[in-house]
Amino acid sequence: MAQSPAGLLPSGNVTEAVRVVRAPPGLIWRALTADQVVGTVRTSLRPNGRWFLAFEACRADSYQPLLAAVADNTASDLYATIDEADQEALETFARLGFEVTRREGNYLIPSDPAVTGLDGSTEPDGTVIISAADAYEDQLRLLDDALRQDVPGAAGWQWDPGDFREETYDSPDFDPATYLIAVDSETGDYIGLARVWNNPGQPRLGLIAVKRDYRRRGLARALLGRAFAVLHQRGKAQVTAEIDDTNTASLALLLGLGARRDGSSVELIKRYALPPGSLPTQGQPR
Repeated sequence: MAQSPAGLLPSGNVTEAVRVVRAPPGLIWRALTADQVVGTVRTSLRPNGRWFLAFEACRADSYQPLLAAVADNTASDLYATIDEADQEALETFARLGFEVTRREGNYLIPSDPAVTGLDGSTEPDGTVIISAADAYEDQLRLLDDALRQDVPGAAGWQWDPGDFREETYDSPDFDPATYLIAVDSETGDYIGLARVWNNPGQPRLGLIAVKRDYRRRGLARALLGRAFAVLHQRGKAQVTAEIDDTNTASLALLLGLGARRDGSSVELIKRYALPPGSLPTQGQPR
């Protein structure tokens, strides 16, 4: 979901220097003048090694010190995702030295099989579809890692087993009826998945993907047909999804189901400038 600087506060006549402190558990930085918090930045490290940040309630003079503190501690490129319609946020990040690296469209997809044409879609011969609740967790985690390598912005993704469990089975949005795995019935290999999260308000398609050797057989349509049928029966008329503008295969699939664009977001990057004479070190904050 797109994030942007929230609650920009006017700088006024600033007379006190801004200092930055890291707050527990270590992925939050706060800017202060005296004892007053004048800005906050939250960070997260994704399983592909990319640091994402989001500013909160920042006074104009707090952005640069907060950004400098995060860059110094992570020694990495920094990323952010914002709504492309948020002109104020775009201008703020541009002033901070960020540039656009990816664009994603936000889409609404109908669940009604009479609209999508998925009614009667079945898995190809030699494959079966199971619920993630019945899958081997390690095998599913490795499938997820493999499929993400073809997703724009996710190359290099490698889950920590504990994080995968927390983000999957322990998530309040996990729905075993709409998180489906395609299995090669002869080898037992996991070969594709459709992941629909049971988000409050409206379900969200997080991923639909099939391994390269199994594509163009109708397997993606079969997975979506099974998941969307459940949603339609529940009275959920639409599913949300984000698709990278360069992901032509996914766009063709979902537009063919009647998806319509409903806004967009941009992923921004600020490249890390290594101090002269320093050796590159990336990873956890120092």
